Amino acid sequence: MSAGEFLKLFLFPSDKQFTYISSLSGGEKKRLFLLSILFKNPNFLILDEPTNDLDLPTLAVLENFLLDFQGCLVMVSHDRYFMDRMVEHLFVFEGNGQIRDFPGNYGLYQQWLKTKDSDSPAESKTTLPPPVKEPVAAAAPRAKLSYKEKRELEILEKEIKELTKEKEQITGKLHDASLNFDAIQQFSLRFTAVEQSLETKELRWLELSELVESQ
Repeated sequence: MSAGEFLKLFLFPSDKQFTYISSLSGGEKKRLFLLSILFKNPNFLILDEPTNDLDLPTLAVLENFLLDFQGCLVMVSHDRYFMDRMVEHLFVFEGNGQIRDFPGNYGLYQQWLKTKDSDSPAESKTTLPPPVKEPVAAAAPRAKLSYKEKRELEILEKEIKELTKEKEQITGKLHDASLNFDAIQQFSLRFTAVEQSLETKELRWLELSELVESQ
């Protein structure tokens, strides 16, 4: 792929390729910086919260590029949709110095959490021996979930599912090259609102889920 073709892939049309960098917008400068790294054809990429630092057009281009990327990708992200599309292996920090080596994406990990107490053959294939570690002091027992908290947990699961679905739909619409600027701006604002709400609800869901597991 030539430099011009690579620029077009990252949303720089021919008439934009000879403008000065100083005239580019903040999002275009980030896109150009990312392009300059990927154009070197690396075989190992480390991404730290890429969905926080990139605008939506750049993120869409990055997703498409990474889906075809043949090298090794190490990523830290709170974006469940992005993770499910990109990763196939997780290192889960479970607390107390334990890190679980899980083969699969975040969606599969969530399914495994719901069934890990069962004795099904499928689970035995994915359950790995706990890591050897120094003994730690026993944690103080936690209070049980109240009825209100149990109800909140149920509602959170439904809301997270609905928000995740909406986020996927908005992402799909933003990939439509026929959208005008106003539509892109509206979808981008809604995407940001959905992402922030999803992150808040996921953190609360994790907090309540940890209480359930400790009972």
